[in-house]
Order: sequence, then structure tokens, then C-alpha cells
Amino acid sequence: MDNKKPGLIRRLWQWWRRPSRLALGTLLLLGFGAGILFWGGFNTGMQAANTEQFCISCHEMRNTVYEEYMETAHYNNRSGVRATCPDCHVPHEFVPKMVRKIKASKELYGKLFGVIDTPQKFEQHRLTMAQNEWRRMKDNNSQECRNCHNFNNMDFTVQKTVAAKMHSQAITEGKTCIDCHKGIAHRLPDMHEVKNGF
Repeated sequence: MDNKKPGLIRRLWQWWRRPSRLALGTLLLLGFGAGILFWGGFNTGMQAANTEQFCISCHEMRNTVYEEYMETAHYNNRSGVRATCPDCHVPHEFVPKMVRKIKASKELYGKLFGVIDTPQKFEQHRLTMAQNEWRRMKDNNSQECRNCHNFNNMDFTVQKTVAAKMHSQAITEGKTCIDCHKGIAHRLPDMHEVKNGF
């Protein structure tokens, strides 16, 4: 008769298949702790990736659209309120934010593999990138714009006559911000052969 103890792998397998209450509790605590660590690290990484500095350091933006943005009211205005890159380009809600971050990885791919790694190449792809962003904003009813500029909060009596008229008309026609405000923070691409901007 062999009194030899089973090997470590076999003992772990037996423990896993028939955990005691103590082992199950330990497993749950370890899983809970790992979940907290993962979520904390994930959240910290997401916050770091949601800054203007991250956008202009990792994307071919610093010498193109970032310089354009610095000349607009979204960057410098009389009220001192600044809309940064993530304010306009990253949804606040968790699931849409994750979807946007996954799609943004295509931009990182373009930077890493030389598709948009110079201002000249960036200009060649500006129309396609702009159309993708306009389509995204159209599809989500310009949610990032509406976080600050909501029709329901606008006082048309203090707006210029033309602006009040156009905003009222936009509400009636079911338009969203991006329908009229393309190029509000960045130079428009060459759109000679484009229909409807999309």
C-alpha cells in the first residue's frame, strides 16, 4: 500500500472541486480584493487617458487641431470656462465612453503605423476623421455639446436674433448641434465633393 501524499497540483485540484467554507470564503475575499484593485487601476488609467495632455501627446494633434482649438471660444473666452478635448470627444456615460475609447485605438494605430504621423498625412485624412466624428455626434444627438449647451436651458431672448431663430428652427426640425456647428473648434476639411457633411 502506497502512503505517498498526492502532488501539489492534485491537492489544489481536489481543493478546488470540494472547497470547504474557509476555502470558499478565502476565494471570495481574494476575488473581491482583486476586483477592487482591478477597478481602481482601470479607473485611474481611464482618468489619465481622458486628459487633454494625453490626447495631444499620443495623437498627431499638437501641431494641427490643437492649435486651431486654442484660437476658439472653447479654449479662451470671457467666462473663463474651458472645454477640453475629452469634454467634446469622450462621452461621460460608462458604456459609450468605453465604445469611444475602443474606437480611439484606431487613431493610435494610425499614429503608430504612420497613417497620420505627420501634419501632412493628418491633413490627407482630416475629412475622413471629421466625418467619423460628425457621424458619431449625430448618432448620439450631440450629447457632449448638450452637456454644456442644452436647448432646454437656453434663453432665446438674450441671444442674437439670428441665433435665437436658428435654435428655435433646429428644435422644430429635430436637428442636433453638429448639423449646424461643424468646424466650431477646428478648421473644416476640404468638403467640395461632400454631400450633407457626412
